[in-house]
Amino acid sequence: MAAPADSHDVIQVRGARENNLADVSVDIPKRRLTVFTGVSGSGKSSLVFGTIAAESQRLINETYTAFIQSFMPSLGRPDVDALRNLSAAIIVDQERMGANSRSTVGTATDAHTMLRILFSRLGQPHVGTSGAFSFNLPEGMCQTCEGLGRVSTVDIDQLVDRTKSLTQGAITVPGFTVDNWYVQTYVQSGFYDPDKALQDFTDEEWDAFLNRETTKVKIGKTNVTYEGLLVKVQRLYLGKDRESMQPHVRAFVDRAVTFTDCPTCGGARLNAAALSSKIDGVNIADCSTMQISDLADWVAKITDPSVGPMLTTLKELLDNLVEIGLGYLSLDRPAATLSGGEAQRVKMVRHVGSALTDVTYVFDEPTVGLHPHDIQRMNDLLLRLRDKGNTVLVVEHKPETIAIADHVVDLGPGAGTNGGHITFTGTVDELRASGTLTGRHLDHRARLRDQVRTPTGQLPITGATLHNLKGVDVDIPLGVLTVVTGVAGSGKSSLIHGSLAHRDDVVTVDQAPIRGSRRSNPATYTGLLDPIRTAFAKANGVKPALFSANSEGACPKCKGIGLVYTDLAMMAGVASVCEECEGKRFTAEVLTHTLRGRNISEVLGMSVTEARDFFTEKQAKAILDRLVDVGLGYLSLGQPLTTLSGGERQRLKLAIHMAEKASTYILDEPTTGLHLADVDQLLALLDRLVDDGNTVIVIEHHQAVMAHADWIIDLGPGAGHDGGRIVFTGTPADLVENASTLTARHLGAYVGR
Repeated sequence: MAAPADSHDVIQVRGARENNLADVSVDIPKRRLTVFTGVSGSGKSSLVFGTIAAESQRLINETYTAFIQSFMPSLGRPDVDALRNLSAAIIVDQERMGANSRSTVGTATDAHTMLRILFSRLGQPHVGTSGAFSFNLPEGMCQTCEGLGRVSTVDIDQLVDRTKSLTQGAITVPGFTVDNWYVQTYVQSGFYDPDKALQDFTDEEWDAFLNRETTKVKIGKTNVTYEGLLVKVQRLYLGKDRESMQPHVRAFVDRAVTFTDCPTCGGARLNAAALSSKIDGVNIADCSTMQISDLADWVAKITDPSVGPMLTTLKELLDNLVEIGLGYLSLDRPAATLSGGEAQRVKMVRHVGSALTDVTYVFDEPTVGLHPHDIQRMNDLLLRLRDKGNTVLVVEHKPETIAIADHVVDLGPGAGTNGGHITFTGTVDELRASGTLTGRHLDHRARLRDQVRTPTGQLPITGATLHNLKGVDVDIPLGVLTVVTGVAGSGKSSLIHGSLAHRDDVVTVDQAPIRGSRRSNPATYTGLLDPIRTAFAKANGVKPALFSANSEGACPKCKGIGLVYTDLAMMAGVASVCEECEGKRFTAEVLTHTLRGRNISEVLGMSVTEARDFFTEKQAKAILDRLVDVGLGYLSLGQPLTTLSGGERQRLKLAIHMAEKASTYILDEPTTGLHLADVDQLLALLDRLVDDGNTVIVIEHHQAVMAHADWIIDLGPGAGHDGGRIVFTGTPADLVENASTLTARHLGAYVGR
């Protein structure tokens, strides 16, 4: 007789209304692999991440004391009537790993910790505990660079113009204008004449200006803190992580600061004692710089029984990293430099060897950044997690991963307000026969071009050696669509970004986060809000500033955000809709002003497609047309930028850059987050960019984009030190007919050759 405990075999979702979900109810089988499909903006993430995973995490957090909860992120309850049979959810997403310069692949996976134990037991000469091999602890770190492996030198001439005086604006650091308080402290310090050109300073004045440590000076009747310019710049800018800086500050730091390997440790981060201890002639820093696939082979040769159990765990971890397609990384690779897809796979490895079972794993497009050859290995990993008795939920567009699902949940039928419904649940075969947008496109294949375009010239790259590139020489054809492909880690990004991105007429459109607060949205970011405000002002005879939620028209209670954030001391803080403006962000007076029957809040609530039909103003229409062209018609004008996916961010940037009339566009995996049905629209957009006289270079793994290209550059043959070479250049037809590369094999199968 079956026990009652065995009857809880589905996660029951009842009445989910998070974001655009339209009162969704669905049963999801437990201990199975379920793939969620649908066009971008159809509600997949709202259901999987915003409802199921969010409620699971919130319920787990609630089991802790109020004191411990005060240190945890605040999670509101999702808008859903009921969720039953949830298990603990582990989210494995594409969020970049911490931008801390001390975090590496080795520290993030615990591989470095195990190596430290290994060397503390077997290393000769013996130098102490595992802490003696840590670059993050005083006993192991190199004292010169404090375990960072790099030292920085500042080019003073990037901070100042020596020919000018302080009052003439000699300081050229961003934000240091003459009337700025920082500069006024120098002007009024009394340590030197502010009207004297810096090149005429005495050695003592120059030292006081640049290097003086923190000291108090009296300016008027106020005591203020004075510190030398170099000291201040190092504190304000150079002590912060580069990735967290605003773009103009990052550009300044890149100009002003030169990082070089530490002269004491040679970049190894460790002190001489730690580096002296070796196993079979290899020290721990050598292990960290090895490619992981090579390190796995090295570890496999160690047989000492005193570290047997730990060796087994380390071998499994390294083998899993290789298996998941990350064998080309090294353990000393800074975690902040990993792409979103690489970061997700590194996190994934932690769970493959876990003894946990009966948990829910949630993945967000795990195939991002993977060549078709690597997708097979990713699929094997998802199946391994399922076969351990876990529930695996995957948001995914790639047909290769949809094909291995036990169960498919398709959302739609469209995006935004046209989505949020379950259009299909069942098996993959049933999906094919269902007639839904996903079902119809599952076996859809882009064809090779009948006629490729003729290049108008060449863009030469010579002797490229960045990262793993082996002195690559290649000509990029101008005036055509070129796709650069190859397995993950083969050198595609190193070749294109390293050699072309800095050229004057080149626009690089990537998936990096868009700097901005929760106030930023597509309307503010694209400049669309300006013509909208002007149109409202003109129609109502008032000033445009009234129609900005960051200016005069903002609701005073929520400061134009629409939400009020309440700190509940020991309990988790909550965000609630502002009672005064009811989430509309503007004052009641502003909302009385309308444009063609709609107020500003209603306009910002429109989708891009709706707004395009609504606006007659030429400037607004031009921006909205470009947003529709890049496949973002479903976004609402007022949606916070912080909620956009990497693929959506890239397409939003592309919409802006399309107005600039650049001559060369570099796109990095533009199919990320795109439904099979939307890929055709992207291909049409790429064609239009080329037909307008531009050169388009796409780093891409999607076979539809490869098939549609005029020219293909294939890197490989493998990843890491097994890659970094050009293995094919030519047309897609040539690749399929005559080449024997991994790409040729998969593209041939795709187009049915």
